[in-house]
Formats: sequence, structure tokens, C-alpha cells
Amino acid sequence: MTSARFLTAPDGTRFRDLNGNGVMDPYEDPRRSVDERTDDLLGRLSLEEKVGLMFQTVIEVGEDGELLETPGKISKSPTTTVVVHKNMTHFNVHAIRTARQAAAWNNALQALAETTPHGIPVTISTDPRHAFVENTGVGFAAGPFSQWPEGLGLAALDDVETVREFAEVARREYVAVGIRAALHPQIDLATEPRWGRQAQTLGQDAARVAEFTAAYLRGFQGERLGPDSVACTTKHFPGGGPQQDGEDAHFPYGREQVYPGGMFDYHLEPFREAIRRGTAGVMPYYGMPVGLELDGRAVEEVGFGYNKQIVTGLLREELGYDGVVVTDWELVNDNHVGDQVLPARAWGVEHLTASERMEKILDAGADQFGGEECVEMLLDLVRAGRVLEERIDASARRLLRVKFELGLFDDPYVDVDEAERIVGNAEFRAAGERAQARSLTVLVNEGATLPLRPVSAVYVEGFRAGDVDELGTVVADPADADLAVVRIGAPFDPRDDLFLEAWFHQGSLEFAPGLVYRLQKIAASCPLVLVVNLDRPAILTPFVGHASAIVADYGSSARAVLDALTGRVAPRGRLPIEIPRSMDAVRASREDVPSDTGDPVFPVHFGLELAGVEDAPEPSRGYVHR
Repeated sequence: MTSARFLTAPDGTRFRDLNGNGVMDPYEDPRRSVDERTDDLLGRLSLEEKVGLMFQTVIEVGEDGELLETPGKISKSPTTTVVVHKNMTHFNVHAIRTARQAAAWNNALQALAETTPHGIPVTISTDPRHAFVENTGVGFAAGPFSQWPEGLGLAALDDVETVREFAEVARREYVAVGIRAALHPQIDLATEPRWGRQAQTLGQDAARVAEFTAAYLRGFQGERLGPDSVACTTKHFPGGGPQQDGEDAHFPYGREQVYPGGMFDYHLEPFREAIRRGTAGVMPYYGMPVGLELDGRAVEEVGFGYNKQIVTGLLREELGYDGVVVTDWELVNDNHVGDQVLPARAWGVEHLTASERMEKILDAGADQFGGEECVEMLLDLVRAGRVLEERIDASARRLLRVKFELGLFDDPYVDVDEAERIVGNAEFRAAGERAQARSLTVLVNEGATLPLRPVSAVYVEGFRAGDVDELGTVVADPADADLAVVRIGAPFDPRDDLFLEAWFHQGSLEFAPGLVYRLQKIAASCPLVLVVNLDRPAILTPFVGHASAIVADYGSSARAVLDALTGRVAPRGRLPIEIPRSMDAVRASREDVPSDTGDPVFPVHFGLELAGVEDAPEPSRGYVHR
């Protein structure tokens, strides 16, 4: 699709006449530098337009790719309201059903943006959507996109090139449908075993996570932002892993972030690398540091998004970062969804009014309010003299620069047919599924149970019968089986009071006694192969000595699991986190210290290789590394 505003200047330069005056103004001139174009446009914008740039919220996709002109399941306002009337140009997309739907929606959204006074194109962002976790507050299952292991699975492969390959594929798929901003990578260190957001991390080893971060950014952004790039927002600065008792800072009971081991700088290490590699954005976490001192000064006990010592002092001044800082979602206002509420994550400043919170966030150094659309509140602050227009200009300039660098002002439209050809194509899917299989980590393999061979009768749980036809006839009673293959998830304490809580796996890492007893009984009847999905560690101690094989996965299809268990693809995973021996050991460990549970049943980087099983040759790649 192309815009009706494409014109040709007298000298032959093709440009988009975004303000409709028939003249190629400097900001519309593709030959000029990003700085020239940014400065020209900034000088033309009204206060309302500049303020609109500073908000990013969720809008939803119509069933057939049309604009949704009603509030959605999550979105609060019709699309025209936020784009035309609130001058907003950054939006986070949630559910995507097909590539064609997403591409058509992007084109419709960009056409609507052209009707605004200066035609500022929209930047569409997304949380991770190439794996298995479906959590509105964290990420989405792959749907039409190629499917890869979660971040922990990429870390388990311990292969920088696979991380780059994943990022390169994901970039191509994003760009095909018009998604030009990634609210990732999540490079928090998984040092607290109970924390509910480990699945999307890249493990606990700071030095290795830094290397993965560099590869991730190279795959998404290239060596520098350009028309084929996806701009990354690296999160959660300065490291969101050490949550007190592992409770997540989305929720009031998880607001405290602690450093009992004095490891603040360790958690900062991957972010130093992200800044060196030119990450387009940085997102501070919700967490409120407790008892933290930097350079001999106590750090204010307020959420990191409110914290001037962290955002301006550390990120901007000490680390030299001058890119976009976007807050995590809903620091200003409560979020009401149906009959549930998620309080504003105003940790340490709960007593402030919404406008006072906004003022403090700006003073801290943020450029954009995530999950908010209250533009009038910021306009009132400027009109009242509480926020200077020069402060608005500084953030607007950073936000506009990224749009120019991405080439959105020159052509934000996508080819709907090409999107269908690229997204989720057979080659990308095969690469993702192979990575899934290779990431599986063999923890126990008694008597060379693995690789599996066909038997007469097999008992299964967590698989459909058709998934395991190759192993033998499926029977209903383990007593009648020659082999049992059981797939389970890591344990958690179900919660569902606050919005989003039900999707977060938090609390105890111990399996329920009834499940332990039943699986031990199965293991007494026939050899048990236990596959455990680790979205965070699990206490596997009750199964060691009972199960003939124990295998960890981090997001894998049934086919990928069987490929690994049978040796068609060699499982090469190594634990990116340690597996504690007991909950007592977890409770005694320090939240910020890696591998601190004393005597783990399986240490970090542990993993067995299957005798006689080798990786098959890599399939040829149909894409070029930039």
C-alpha cells in the first residue's frame, strides 16, 4: 500500500507531503540528516502534538484488520480518539490473529495518522510474541509468527549465534506487519528463584547475558537503526531480578527490590552492554529499591521510574545514555479491567496525586509514559508552569529521532501479501522448532533411558495420544505400560484477585504432595520420563532417584520434545539457572546473588549429553545476516 500524499519535488525527489501543503518541507526531505529533519519538525509542532508523542498505550486490532473504534478488552479509547484527538503516535499491540490482519491494520493506522496536521507516522510496538507464554502483562504466544523457546531456552543453548538468528528472524517478521519497536530484550538477571518473570530473561550469568544482549540488539536493530530495523527498548533498568521474596513488582506486595548481597553492579552489567550497542530505548522497572546506596548516598526509596538518581544520575549522566526512556506501564493511574483493578505502580509515592506522580517521573528523566493516555494532565502541568515546554521539547526530540531513523516518515506502509509470505514461513518455523528441541536440558538419564526407543505400551500425560504414536500403543494405566512419559509445568501458587495476577506464576516452587506421590507410584510401575517446563526453577528433589529420566524444557512443542527425547535432534541445553534442593534453601538465599541456594540438586550450567546422539547438519538459511 502507498500513501496518497506521495509527491515528486521539482528536482525528482520522491517525498511524502505530510502536512498537505504541496511543498517538500525540510522534515519531509529524505535527503536531509535525521537531526535536520527532527529540528525542523519540532519547530513546527504545537504543544499538543509534542505532548502526544510522550504517551504510549495499548490499542487493539479489528477482527479483519480494521481500526477498532470502540474500547477493546484492554484498550480504553477508540483509535481515532487517541490518534487524532490526543495526538498520540506510539501504540502497543496485543492480540494478532494473522499476518494479513496485522499488516492491513498497520496500513489503516498509518493512513489515519496522515490526517493529522503534520502526518507524524505511528510507531507500533510489541512485547515478546515468538514463544509460548500467554500473559497480557508480559508477552504473547507466537500465533502466526515462528515459535522459539522462551528467553531462558535461548540462554540454555548458550549460543550467541542462535540468539542473533532468532532476533534476525523476529525482526523480519515484525517489519513485515509494520511492528517497528520491540519492548524487549528483557535482560534482568534471574538470581531470585521465586521471581515470576524469569521465562523471558536470558539467565543469571551477567557476563553471558551481556553477550546475548549484544547479539539480540544486532539482530533486531542492525549496527544502527535504519528502514529495516526494529527499535529495541531494553528492560528493566537497572535490573529487575532481585525482588524481595521473589514477588513481582506489578503488584503492591512485590514493590520492594533488595540487594542483601551487595550485587547491584552485577545486575547492571548487561545494561552497560546494551547502551554500548545503541539500544534505542530503556525501560526502568517498577521495583522500589530498599536500603540501596550508590557512591555513599542513599537511593530514594521510590520506584525506579520515579527515581532521579537512577534515571538521570546513573543512566543519563554516569552511563552516558541519551536515548528514549519509556516508563513501564501505568505508573500514573490505576488500571480497571472488568471487575478487577491493578493499582498504579506508584511504589513509594502512593500518596502523590496522579499529576504529582507525572511531574516526578518527568523530573526523574523519563521521556514517555507507558500504558497511559492522559495527555490533558501533562498539558495542564505545562500550562500551569509546573513543567517547562523546553522539558517537553527534549523528550519529543528523542522520540522523533527514532521515527526518522526507522524511515517511518518516508514510508510506514507494508505489503499485505508479502507479510503473509514472510511471517511464520516454513523455514522460520523449522529454525524455531529446532532451537526448541536443542534447548531441552537432560538432567537425569538412568540406565541410558534416553534416547527413547519404541516399546509395546506407553503411558502419557501432558501429550495428546497422537503426539507419541511412534513410541508405542498408548495405554490408560501405567501398570500396563513399558514406559511412562509425563510432561508437567513448574509449580506456583494460583492467585487471581488483582488484574494480571492469574497469569503470573509466583510463590512456592514445591510440587503438590499428591502429584509427587502419584508420579512416584508411576515410576514404581515402569520407567518414568519426566519433562518439566521451567518458566522458573522447580524443586525436583522428590523425583530424583525415582524418575528414570528428567528433562527440562523452556517452551517447546510436543514435536520438538519428541525430537529431543528420541535423539532426532540432540538436546544440548545447559541450565541457565540453578535448581534448588528445597524451599528452605531458597528462603535462605539472597535475592541479588546468583547460585546462592547452597547445595542445589542441579547447578547452573548443568546438562547431560546423550551418548551417540549428534546434531544433524543445519538447514540452509534463506535470509542474509545484515
